[in-house]
Amino acid sequence: MKIPFYVVTIFAITSLAVAALLQPNAGDTTILVESNKVAAAFARGMPLIETNNFKVHASRREAPGMAEIHTRDTDVFYILEGSATFVTGGKAIGPKTVAPNELRGQRIEGGESRQLRKGDVIIIPNGVPHWFKEVHGPLLYYVVKVTSPTE
Repeated sequence: MKIPFYVVTIFAITSLAVAALLQPNAGDTTILVESNKVAAAFARGMPLIETNNFKVHASRREAPGMAEIHTRDTDVFYILEGSATFVTGGKAIGPKTVAPNELRGQRIEGGESRQLRKGDVIIIPNGVPHWFKEVHGPLLYYVVKVTSPTE
């Protein structure tokens, strides 16, 4: 799968801007992930970069998932392929902590359903429950996670 140059550029600029804002005077924070590594990451769905301040994932879904709540991460998704019914807001049913600042539930009751398609961008603020209710895929999407500082 060939990733359009503008997609890589948008997410690279976003990631670098976040790093620069959160780490002033940290020097050159340039990170390059070569195309072969990006393609391999999308084949399986996996993180490309994870730092204390931001994360960039090459995500892949072939089926619905669990409801998610990130208490510190704001998600920015860019849909590359496939489509999905995506629910935000409402109440996660049976939420359990699976990692620090990460909760998962069985599903969401209430909330707003949206149809995500190739080319869409959606931003999910930290603390907002979200859930891939239906996936028509494979669904490939870039995720930039911006981590809010601890209080």
